[in-house]
Amino acid sequence: MTSSISIIIPTLNEERDLPRTLRLLQCLCPQPLEIIIADGGSTDRTLQLADAIRPCFRSLRIIRCAHPGRASQMNAGAASATGDILCFLHADTALPDDALRVMQHTLAEPKTVAGGFISIMRGPSTTRWVTSFHNYIKTYYAPLLFRPRLFFRGARLLFGDQVIFCRRSQFEAVGGYDGTMPIMEEADLLLRLVQFGRIRQVNRTVESSDRRVAAWGFWKANTIYLAIGLLWGVGYPPEKLKRWFEDIR
Repeated sequence: MTSSISIIIPTLNEERDLPRTLRLLQCLCPQPLEIIIADGGSTDRTLQLADAIRPCFRSLRIIRCAHPGRASQMNAGAASATGDILCFLHADTALPDDALRVMQHTLAEPKTVAGGFISIMRGPSTTRWVTSFHNYIKTYYAPLLFRPRLFFRGARLLFGDQVIFCRRSQFEAVGGYDGTMPIMEEADLLLRLVQFGRIRQVNRTVESSDRRVAAWGFWKANTIYLAIGLLWGVGYPPEKLKRWFEDIR
């Protein structure tokens, strides 16, 4: 059984985590219509590893993006997609085997425009329960504090490691991600999508890498997460916020 869901994975030097993510995607039931890897110019073995596993999938395509940057890469992947539902998956995030059925069930409700999962942040030997819990509650308190009018219309703040999914028609109707935003592009998209309906954080979990917390340490990482959310809420420019949020591979 194949769903009408396109999974889009933006990549940049993801040779460490992408192979596991792709192996787990083989276990999905139903299978996606297609998997699109939108690469932003990897210089490691990301593309070679993806190409090696490609025969294991019904449809896995790799596109090389002229404009690197996660928002631009996800837009490029969406433009290439043919599924009715778009699922934006980070290269270091693992889905449960019935994730696509959850997405279909969630979007079967006409008043729901988009959704995401509860993200549990894990490393090789630890689970980041405090960080994961804060990210969970931030989905609710951030829009309530900073966009209360939209909160009561159904706005929720989801991040990329929560695996955002939405209908392709509505994604296209709002113009997709803002390709100029280096950070908080998911929040910007969802605040525009809420005109069509509510955003849901479904009561299911996905697992994401703790690599940023592992590199920065607990206190620094959580202080930065909190500061970025608060400063975004009061209108601090995303390009300045990005300076605090360097890439960790």
